[in-house]
Amino acid sequence: RAPQPGSWAAPVPFFGTRGSSCSVLSALFNLLIPDHAADAFSPPRLSQPGLWDVLVEQLLGGLSRWDAEHFLFIAERGYLYEHNCAFFPLYPLSLRAVAEGALWPLQWLLSVRSRLLLSAVLLNSLFSVLAAAALYQLGCIVLQCRRVAFLAAILFSVSPANVFMAAAYSESMFAFLAFSAMWQLEKGQSWLSGLLFSLAAGVRANGLVNAGFFLYSCSKYFALQVQVGSGSVRKLPLLWKQLLSVVSSVVLMCAGVFLPFALFQYYAYVRFCHPGSSLEQTVPKPLVQLALDKGYSLAAPNGVKPPWCSRQVPVVYSYIQDTYWNVGFLRYFELRQIPNFLLALPVTFLGSWAACTYINANPRHCLTLGLERRKSEEEGKPRAGFCCTAVFVYVVHATVLLAFGFFCMHVQVLTRLLHSSSPILYWFSAHLLQEYEPLLWSEGADDQTSAPRYEESLQGESGSCANPVVRLLLNCRSITPLSRCILGFFLSYWLLGLVLHCNFLPWT
Repeated sequence: RAPQPGSWAAPVPFFGTRGSSCSVLSALFNLLIPDHAADAFSPPRLSQPGLWDVLVEQLLGGLSRWDAEHFLFIAERGYLYEHNCAFFPLYPLSLRAVAEGALWPLQWLLSVRSRLLLSAVLLNSLFSVLAAAALYQLGCIVLQCRRVAFLAAILFSVSPANVFMAAAYSESMFAFLAFSAMWQLEKGQSWLSGLLFSLAAGVRANGLVNAGFFLYSCSKYFALQVQVGSGSVRKLPLLWKQLLSVVSSVVLMCAGVFLPFALFQYYAYVRFCHPGSSLEQTVPKPLVQLALDKGYSLAAPNGVKPPWCSRQVPVVYSYIQDTYWNVGFLRYFELRQIPNFLLALPVTFLGSWAACTYINANPRHCLTLGLERRKSEEEGKPRAGFCCTAVFVYVVHATVLLAFGFFCMHVQVLTRLLHSSSPILYWFSAHLLQEYEPLLWSEGADDQTSAPRYEESLQGESGSCANPVVRLLLNCRSITPLSRCILGFFLSYWLLGLVLHCNFLPWT
């Protein structure tokens, strides 16, 4: 049952506070806590900062740490160093467009970097609001339960990956594009969904995995047609035509998703493997010296090519992950990485619990990959909530990301990877709160019907609709231990992320 027009607007005002609250808190923590001298990418400033630049740095500098330096540097100077190519171009291009467009009148007061940093804060605040709205709409369609969808959208505002949603990272933009694409696909808008998934693949590399949604959607449609037409010889030619149509649709859609990745790899190949054929820019001496000091690779004008240029398939992204960050299967399984595994333990446990809960609730549906037409779908109303059949593909998507991230990536990034790519952790956390927290229980099974107890529980003293997460926090002494654990995970990572990340201390 699709949501009524305008029903998604309820969470939006609450989400608009993410950027401002993070900016204020990061400025406060930067004032109280000295920055750690981290061995991270930190290019020299080539121009003397003005008074307004210093003010922007004091207020927003905490949101430009770690990988944010890469995005800001790329937006300002392009892909100057080889390892910058690990960061995809759509987000830096967006920062540059806003800095040179909407913030152009400020060029007399602020440097390019300051305008880029301000653009990042403004864009990420906007993308967070839009991602929350898209997540709510997606939840209403997939879960068929507005209460769980609304609670999941509210939890998004206190995501454990909050600092990356607010800082100059691409997580907010990716979450907005991915959730919007999933929503449009559920509505049957395949081409619009394909465009959004394609844009998401231009933001982050894990956007390539989203091609699986098209593959599954088309496979499910064809399997349904086969089962409906089984036993009819006359329908065989029609099924063959449908098969060809499905295959062609899958190929086109997946090609569209992979196109930004392929184009970017080609750009990197031309940029670094054939530097003489591209428009060379004069590299300032301080940046050349940084490359010499840190071992960064510039586009060599003397014709010396990087090793990856000679490979049969010259993909710079996998080379950078392997060479610069030692990313690979089980490479991170070392004793000294135990603290990072502990840091990723909550999200690993929550993701695994979500998958096990869904499998236990739908064993046959999982064994048949959701391709079997069930009688419950032909007769009567399908089950609503987290364990409904429509959630299957999202559980598979989240589980694939979880397994790949745990065994093949720096494990601490699992928290922001999953919370910016998949709705499952928000849906499952909302499901647990709604299922086991008496303060959120309501009378009546149909969430479209007014339930007195539920409505009363969401009414503040002024009679306006209250935030369910805030209500749970105000009654923290009376809520269940499970609710305390879920909210504790979300809020502790929300706060610790700001404290540690904004001062160049290690975080997820």
